[in-house]
Amino acid sequence: MSLAQALAVANRAALSEGTVPDDSLISIDEESFPSGNVWCIQYGPRAYINKRGGDLIVMIDQRTNSVQQILYGQ
Repeated sequence: MSLAQALAVANRAALSEGTVPDDSLISIDEESFPSGNVWCIQYGPRAYINKRGGDLIVMIDQRTNSVQQILYGQ
């Protein structure tokens, strides 16, 4: 699975959670777990100075190209 495919899946999940990817600052990280690798795609507010919280983290399983978990930052 490519990063572009993972980002497409994560963008759909973000939209379903009420986060607009075009309005977000997006960061991508790859995490390694015993069960396999996961893309962690974080959506944060573009105007983040003096703003706390509001981050959405979508974890995409690289083997199945599916959402493994959705987390909310505070």
